[in-house]
Amino acid sequence: MNFSMMRSHGRPKQEEKIRKRENTSMKTKLIKTTVKGASVALLVSAGLLLLVVAGTHGSGAATSGGPDVGFPCTDATIQGTWGTHMQGTGPVPPPLGGGIQSLVGVVTRTYDGMGNFTQIDNIHGSVTGWVPNRPGSGTYQVNPDCTFATQFVPGPGAPVIEERGVIVELGSELHTATVTPMQTMVSAHSQRIDRR
Repeated sequence: MNFSMMRSHGRPKQEEKIRKRENTSMKTKLIKTTVKGASVALLVSAGLLLLVVAGTHGSGAATSGGPDVGFPCTDATIQGTWGTHMQGTGPVPPPLGGGIQSLVGVVTRTYDGMGNFTQIDNIHGSVTGWVPNRPGSGTYQVNPDCTFATQFVPGPGAPVIEERGVIVELGSELHTATVTPMQTMVSAHSQRIDRR
């Protein structure tokens, strides 16, 4: 038998297998590179889309200052009527013995967009009881970062009550905490009653 003939016939088959492996390897690399490139292009496109949407959403903020577009907030951002639920503790007036009582209540407050508000509250104290539909008024200031402060006197001889708050949910909700008088620890959540 001629062994040299057999070897020459075996080489082309081995070379063909090697070429097929190399072709398969190159095709695999090409597919992986294409997939990676497409993924990067997709991520870049999604990022640019988000920037465009955010830029469009934020670009109106400087011109209108309204809650629909975000910063900066102004007194006009919270203009309108709000429903509030409040809860906490506060001092018992001296004629009733002093001390601290639990408080719960609801308030309808209307901000005029120029730094003034009027309200009707229904507050129930664990010692003082309930005073129905008590009217009140006060002032407020909104900061560009959408934080704000309110001041009002609930009745003759009463101390000024000051609240600090933040405007959230694109101007549709308010969260507040009473900061003065010192003995009053009340937090509140407000939602718009009127939709502009």
